[in-house]
Amino acid sequence: MSQFITELDFRMKEGSDSIYILNKPLVYYSSYLKGKGFNPLVHAPAEFNTDLASVPRVPIIYAMWGGRCHREAVVHDLFFRKDSTPNVSFSVANWVFLEAMKCRGKPFYIRHPMYLGVCCGSLPYYHKRLVGDKL
Repeated sequence: MSQFITELDFRMKEGSDSIYILNKPLVYYSSYLKGKGFNPLVHAPAEFNTDLASVPRVPIIYAMWGGRCHREAVVHDLFFRKDSTPNVSFSVANWVFLEAMKCRGKPFYIRHPMYLGVCCGSLPYYHKRLVGDKL
């Protein structure tokens, strides 16, 4: 069963209002990854830089979906780094994001629009940075 093994512990990056730094590793177990033959344990390391979920600041959109899936977004951001372990495809990264939202109990009307959002809007950012890059 998919689950987060550790809690999310982060701080805002000094001088930024949209970048966060993990204080401790975030560990997630993915049944989906296991079924695809990958190591199912995902480790986002301490000091990993993330923007969490990049929901557009359009008022109604942000009110509905902003600030809802921080843990899940960290795992997704990790998979978007070209040296992530495991190194997964764009579609697998998005599926794990959806799986993580479901395992955290996010309702259908939250998880599916967010999943569609990453499928439609995140391709230009896939495998552009390294895990250790500072945003």
